[in-house]
Amino acid sequence: QVQLVESGGGLVPAGGSLRLSCAASDTTVSRNTMGWFRQAPGKELEFVASIRWSGSWTDYAESVKDRFTISLDGARKTWSLQMKSLKSDDSAIYYCAASKEHFATNAREFNVWGRGTQVIVSS
Repeated sequence: QVQLVESGGGLVPAGGSLRLSCAASDTTVSRNTMGWFRQAPGKELEFVASIRWSGSWTDYAESVKDRFTISLDGARKTWSLQMKSLKSDDSAIYYCAASKEHFATNAREFNVWGRGTQVIVSS
């Protein structure tokens, strides 16, 4: 069974930066789109960012545009989410996910998920 493993979460002060990474245990998994989602306590799962396997297309939630950057490593085995200018509203569990669909941004389009990594932004 393919697994995605997130890393890089933690506690960071408001205004700080953090980098999350996601690695797939099986690099043959269909990853036409790789993405990040987050869920804060008492809130629904929220789309954060997506990137196409070629790296030629990305999409971001309005709330993180110009602050977060999604990227792939050169071998496309891992993808990362660089987060800067963090706010308390960014506190959540962050999940990476992979989709067989191209240009996916809806959680229902993603069929492989990680277990999540917690990000806490202290104000």
